Amino acid sequence: MVKEVLFGVGEENPYGEFFTGKSYLNMLTTDSVVVANVTFEPGCRNNWHIHHAEKGGGQILLATDGEGWYQEEGKPAQKLTPGSVVEIPAGVKHWHGAAKDSQFTHIAIEVPAVNGSNEWLEPVSDEEYNKL
Repeated sequence: MVKEVLFGVGEENPYGEFFTGKSYLNMLTTDSVVVANVTFEPGCRNNWHIHHAEKGGGQILLATDGEGWYQEEGKPAQKLTPGSVVEIPAGVKHWHGAAKDSQFTHIAIEVPAVNGSNEWLEPVSDEEYNKL
């Protein structure tokens, strides 16, 4: 069972097919800017993915609870702790999720985009993840 977090855990993530492990989603706003509170159980991470856009786009992550990871393709993973901020430009292949032994929560802000879309890709392998 996950512990309660600042903006509320929400419901089991309806995009769970794109995650290894269990996560929860609490949509905070969906009108002019999409803002979501995402909570990952220990060891949970999303698949590699890309936020596409003709103009603008991308995502901003604000870590609020626990310990997690963010990694861009071809770069070392960054440890995330409360207060960490990650700005993800459109077109960058990446993943994010919890550390093996910690629940992790971040606020995900979708940067407004012209013709924005998400492309979900392959899972982060256990071999890759276990090296962290």
